[in-house]
Amino acid sequence: MLFNSFHFILFFILITTIYYSISHKIRWLLLLLASYYFYICWRPKQIIFILLIIFSTFTNYIFSLAMYREKKRKKRKKYLYITLFINFGLLFLFKYAVFMNETIMHLITNMIAWQYRDLGAEQALLKAQLFLSNYPARDFDIILPMGISFYTFQATSYSIDVYRRDIKPVRHYGIFSLFISFFPQLVAGPIERSRNLLPQFYQKHTFKMENILLGLKWMLWGFFKKLVIADRILVGVNTIIRNPDQYQGVFVLIGMLFYAFELYADFTGGIDITIGVAQVLGVEVKENFIRPYFSKSIKEYWRRWHITMGTWFTDYIFYPISVSQPMLKLSRFSRKYLGEFIGKRLPVYLSSGVVWFTTGIWHGASWNFIVWGLMNYVVIMISQEFEPFYAQFHKKFQVEGKFGFRLFQVIRTILLMSALRLFDCYRDVPLTFQMFGNMFTKFHITVTELFHGGLLQLGLSIADYIVLAVGLLILTAVSLAQRNGSVREKIAKKPIVLRYTIWYGLFLIVLILGAYGVGYDASQFIYNQF
Repeated sequence: MLFNSFHFILFFILITTIYYSISHKIRWLLLLLASYYFYICWRPKQIIFILLIIFSTFTNYIFSLAMYREKKRKKRKKYLYITLFINFGLLFLFKYAVFMNETIMHLITNMIAWQYRDLGAEQALLKAQLFLSNYPARDFDIILPMGISFYTFQATSYSIDVYRRDIKPVRHYGIFSLFISFFPQLVAGPIERSRNLLPQFYQKHTFKMENILLGLKWMLWGFFKKLVIADRILVGVNTIIRNPDQYQGVFVLIGMLFYAFELYADFTGGIDITIGVAQVLGVEVKENFIRPYFSKSIKEYWRRWHITMGTWFTDYIFYPISVSQPMLKLSRFSRKYLGEFIGKRLPVYLSSGVVWFTTGIWHGASWNFIVWGLMNYVVIMISQEFEPFYAQFHKKFQVEGKFGFRLFQVIRTILLMSALRLFDCYRDVPLTFQMFGNMFTKFHITVTELFHGGLLQLGLSIADYIVLAVGLLILTAVSLAQRNGSVREKIAKKPIVLRYTIWYGLFLIVLILGAYGVGYDASQFIYNQF
């Protein structure tokens, strides 16, 4: 059930109406049943996947209670290891097992071809094909359940927090089930923490028109980003990246920037709808993006982009690894034998490397995502090492804080992050490097060719480009205004006529200019695939 579908709109209206019509004591049950129904509707033919959520909920609930009751840390750790094994075992099976199997097959066939290379290329290929024909798991495949990464991480953080004694385990099984499966953020995030979300399900939420309107405004803004911008520009992105032989040079740059706009509008649009739906129900979920394209460095960018994922990796991977006994021993050893310079950095570099490898593979079980994650790691580490030189440059030329230099930093960050996202666009590592290279080597198209044919052959009309230009200007203006506080609060202080004109106008824009597709063939949100 897509957020941008009539099915969801009707579902949302019905659930909200019933929610505020029944007793607070049974609202958790309504939301839980609604969440399970919402999840089943994604793929009705794979209804069995709801059992994965129920099983994950049950195991984390049971072992968290056992951990909390156990006073001995050694036994608590045993329960935690069992929980982690189940959580990540299921995640590995459904998300990474096929990728691992294909990688193994590829490596073995290459080894066989190399072993028989003396027989000639044709015979070596036949030997490799013979192996593949007898490989027992040659046709192994498995469907990826929707949102498995999100609810697995959410359940895992809860169990770890209980193990650390940071929180007490919840005893109400139904409310804990709702925490794992709350439908607004079930399949696309944000990755909520128990200390924020769980207490809200115990609170009594009275009907407040202020909350309802605020939530609907969040949703409307999200629909604007998704339908007017993201789904419209998606047509041009697909045309470019699906035809790499035809669209090269300047079109790689155009596709790269188009994808950056699409990605931002799609991701943040989905989160805005999530926040809005939850707000209508009286629940507050975390903001996941804070104007990332206004960042002046890659490091700052990742503090603003997919915030809940970044903090999850920091709290549950980076810090535990960096302060673990093996890492502390390595730090002492490297300081003693390799010097203070390397000794201080080695634990940070290794811990960060694990985080970025995990970040890459979290986004998808394929080499392009792994390389994308590691490339982010390399860029951030290099930038971090050059910080003293940057500081000297800023001091010498007195550019720090000046508008022109800040603008340069923002543009640099956007271009660099967009270039790294080419791995996401083309999904093939060698092809990505090739397209990045010919973006410079074949950058020779003329202005006439570009604006009198090229751009109009991407599936976008002049009207589409006008809508996109206006939409991106509105998006930029709102982002700039948000630096000084909530735009919604600012609009709320305006005269009533102006307030209604703004929101009704935005509603008409979404209704009339939204890219709905033929027969309302709504486009899935990108993060739903994770």
